Amino acid sequence: MADIFDVIADGTRRDILQLLRERAASGEHGTSVSHIVGELGVSQPTVSKHLKVLREAELVSVREEGQHRYYSLSTAPLDVVDDWLIPFFDDGTYDTAGSSATTLTDSAAAAADLVGRAAASTKHALDSMLKRIPGR
Repeated sequence: MADIFDVIADGTRRDILQLLRERAASGEHGTSVSHIVGELGVSQPTVSKHLKVLREAELVSVREEGQHRYYSLSTAPLDVVDDWLIPFFDDGTYDTAGSSATTLTDSAAAAADLVGRAAASTKHALDSMLKRIPGR
């Protein structure tokens, strides 16, 4: 399974997860690929590629009805992220003062964005270093 931080490092995947969360909160029992494409304004192949990564990370589940697929959020894998983030909130080292985050949800979204960007940056730096090693 892919590292959860690598999975959520991508902004499009975070947008898909956010959309699925919002739809579930409004009582929807699955969201079609075409709805995701329409809401995010990205191509169907791009959405399908990201949904495959999210499925492999077990962040989404899929229900098939005929030729249609409906995706739902599966939050259990995000427990790893929670376990990593919670100490930053519990010991007061995460300071939202001066930011526009006004609610816990906004703070969590800001923290998730920060973690995603940090994971992507770290992965890029590591990939760059590994490419410099002879024989790789």
